[in-house]
Amino acid sequence: MIVPVILAGGSGTRLWPLSRELYPKQLLPLVGEKSMLQETVNRVLPGEAISPPLIICNHSHRFIVGEQLREVGRNATIMIEPVGRNTAPAVAVAAMQAMENGDDPVLLVLPADHVISDLKIFLAVVDVGARLAEKGKLITFGVVPKGPETGYGYIRKSEAVAGMGDLAFTVERFVEKPDLATASSYVSSGDYLWNSGMFMFRASRYLEELKKFAPQIVAAASKAYVGKAPDLDFIRLDAAAFEQCPSDSIDYAVMEKTREAVVIPLDCGWSDVGSWSALWDIGAHDSDGNVLHGSVISHEVKNSYINANSRMVAAIGLEDYVIVETADVVLVAPKSRAQEVKQIVARLKTDERTEVSVHRKVYRPWGSYECVDCEERYQVKRIMVKPGARLSLQMHHHRAEHWIVVKGTARVIIGDRTLILSENQSTYIPLGEKHRLENPGTIQLELIEVQSGSYLGEDDIVRFDDKYGRKEE
Repeated sequence: MIVPVILAGGSGTRLWPLSRELYPKQLLPLVGEKSMLQETVNRVLPGEAISPPLIICNHSHRFIVGEQLREVGRNATIMIEPVGRNTAPAVAVAAMQAMENGDDPVLLVLPADHVISDLKIFLAVVDVGARLAEKGKLITFGVVPKGPETGYGYIRKSEAVAGMGDLAFTVERFVEKPDLATASSYVSSGDYLWNSGMFMFRASRYLEELKKFAPQIVAAASKAYVGKAPDLDFIRLDAAAFEQCPSDSIDYAVMEKTREAVVIPLDCGWSDVGSWSALWDIGAHDSDGNVLHGSVISHEVKNSYINANSRMVAAIGLEDYVIVETADVVLVAPKSRAQEVKQIVARLKTDERTEVSVHRKVYRPWGSYECVDCEERYQVKRIMVKPGARLSLQMHHHRAEHWIVVKGTARVIIGDRTLILSENQSTYIPLGEKHRLENPGTIQLELIEVQSGSYLGEDDIVRFDDKYGRKEE
């Protein structure tokens, strides 16, 4: 049995401003109608040889991950990482979970934010990997390079594995991201493959090798796993124990040290979508070589990537540019310098700007809200509540709120009163009053919220009861 382990805990700021800390690229539909996480889950459909996946994500993304799985009708075990500790500890707790009932399945470790164009070739290569993993080998998948890429690490292959022909090779060494001249020599030699970050091995074999080379990781991960607890539909690891875990990747912790590493060449239209220029590479180009999304009008624009999300973007006389528009940010950069978006993200963090972490539209387990206008002592939001959902019973120390229903029906609790409001009706929640908003209907509830007060931050929420188990987040 193969257990897909999907790593969905990244913050994905290389594709800012679309990808942000609280809504990273794996949760976005960057190359199709479905999000990258949904595409990854659908890539390994459960069947006779494949079980439902195990997804590792962080605390902030758990409800969005759960909702996206529901949208595509997939079941999965979702495990919450208390803090990011890289891939080696994440896969360690996944292996423990997979072995909980005495099984010892083969783990197929997949990042949630990769693109694979040829699914048939990918599944054929996975089948080869499963056969070798059953024999105790630790598999990594090396992408056949299309050119001298400096943004990837490389794997140098050695001798062919006995009986496998050109399907699998022993690993001679892993190498860091090279400069252009070194990458060109790697590609021309034919001995190197791009390091994809995808792996395959038996759960027990991975833990054996990890314990041999990084026993501190196994010790801390074991404590975190033993101390796990259910949290609604999620499994929450013991935070104190996991925080003590060393941070390391599978490559450094195991694959570069083990004698049982095997690399399988993979040529299936793979991309890790690590930059805006990478999205241009894999996108559908028009006659001028442009990749255009949304409402875009261009005149004498060539070989550019333009993504308009909330309004029309008009461009004139550009070549090899990236333009990304969202409701609150516009990014403009030469395509060759798209990787430097990380400098902007670093500046935003230094300046404590919220644009680094959240979009204007913020998702919650009950629905979403979007800031429409904000000044020093007031804020206007558009709130959308899913059918049957309800917000926590809460109060605020520093603000009062007015609610106006635009669409649907609202059940509102204010103190000891319960109101039913329909379209064009409104109510007022005084400062310090306990209140709750519910959608008892079968269509989405939409309302306008006008906040007024001395402080309007999201941390001015005291929760008394919450169906989603949240505390102050």
